[in-house]
Amino acid sequence: MGKKPVILLNIDSLMAQPLEMAIQTGRAPALKFLMENGIYYPNVVSSFPTMSVTIDSSLLTGTYANRHRIPGLNWFDIAEKEMINYGTGFRETFRIGQKKSIHNMLYRLNNEHLSDKVTTIYEELAKKGIASASINSFVYRGNTPKRLKMPKLFKAFTYFKDGQWISETPPIFSLGALSKIKPRHFTLQIVAGNYKYAAKELRHLIRQKRLPAFTFCIFQDLDFRIHFKGPMDLSGISKMDKQIQKMLNLYSSWEEALERNVWLVMGDNGHAPMHTKYKEAVIDLRKTFKKYRIAKLGRPPRKKDQLVFSVNQRMAYIYLLDYMDRMTTVVDRLKKDDRIDVIAWKEGNWIRVEAKGATESLLFQPSDERGDEFGQTWKVRGNLRLLDLEVDKDGLLTYGDYPDALARIYGALHSHEGRFLVVNAKPGHEFKAQSTPFHLAGAAHGSLHKQESHVPLLIAGTEEVPVHPRLVDLKEYILRIV
Repeated sequence: MGKKPVILLNIDSLMAQPLEMAIQTGRAPALKFLMENGIYYPNVVSSFPTMSVTIDSSLLTGTYANRHRIPGLNWFDIAEKEMINYGTGFRETFRIGQKKSIHNMLYRLNNEHLSDKVTTIYEELAKKGIASASINSFVYRGNTPKRLKMPKLFKAFTYFKDGQWISETPPIFSLGALSKIKPRHFTLQIVAGNYKYAAKELRHLIRQKRLPAFTFCIFQDLDFRIHFKGPMDLSGISKMDKQIQKMLNLYSSWEEALERNVWLVMGDNGHAPMHTKYKEAVIDLRKTFKKYRIAKLGRPPRKKDQLVFSVNQRMAYIYLLDYMDRMTTVVDRLKKDDRIDVIAWKEGNWIRVEAKGATESLLFQPSDERGDEFGQTWKVRGNLRLLDLEVDKDGLLTYGDYPDALARIYGALHSHEGRFLVVNAKPGHEFKAQSTPFHLAGAAHGSLHKQESHVPLLIAGTEEVPVHPRLVDLKEYILRIV
């Protein structure tokens, strides 16, 4: 008997505590069934920054950003002197250019920015002649040429003739109105159809007995709800659960669904609740650096500009364009704000980490000197408390408030070229620069903190487990069970 098809459901922004509460209060019977009949990890480590495109790139390639080269939802390309935005808030996207952002998201993300030195799960499976499917994911690179087509009313928002282009995708591919699995299936979304649409596409594969060896399907709507309703939105989880119930109901019993398939259900990032007052919640980088010349959105930096800001909600990249300006001067300004807990940058072969009130830095680099709990090895010097690191009785580095912090910070700082810092906000706060969206009294993500970095994972239909509880380890795990 061959191995069972693997279905990976990514419920965007699903978190362990509200998931457990939804199950305990009877709001999520399908997720309860999978949890009780499978293996549950409440604290799987996400990628960094904890933003969708970086996370999905890490999941699908099995690497952090230093290798897959997708630094975040928002970053600055120093070589091209342009801001790369894959779709943040409307105002910021409008300022950068809607056409440019759409082109980045739908074409350049997969065809130019995602490194060709790494392979996705889809590409690995295709090499072995094994089929796969992607439903509702912006990161989709595979080996099958697919013609994507914008609806007529929106073709002017692309750089392609007649709003059509060719991308390499998995053999089975669904992305809103651009590409459908079920014929004559209608969605109001141009791209990334809502969770009901995505669920219908997946159910169509099950009904038609067309499930490939691996299917990745994203339910995105919960993230939007949590940004405005806060992290404990149990009704959102209930809505997602009803769609999973409909999938399980396609079999003679839910037990048969587990006999026929492997079911993986995961969150991709958590959320940190935000303060209710603007002055407390929002770290406005323009005010922090009001004496500096800051590059404006929507146009290349001028020769006299000194700084560029790329904000990913609760983390930000700060680029130094003026090489006469000392890194320490910029760091000293950031250290005056007690809402910032991690400031990190490259210093030769080292990564240096500082924070307000700390008299000693932390320095680290990859080395075989000391191992950590995830099987990685490092050379570490200085103040371990800056990243809440400890050394256990066996001499291994263990992580506290910042899971897998060394590898994830190293990944972000080596994800693209340029002279820049990574800054991380304490829970309750987020960064702003020009037209950046913010989430007063709601919730936000992006940071290194465990509130956003720990996500749940349910495994049902197999007893095999990942080597380590990290999303970056799921590629190896999926290829092993497929």
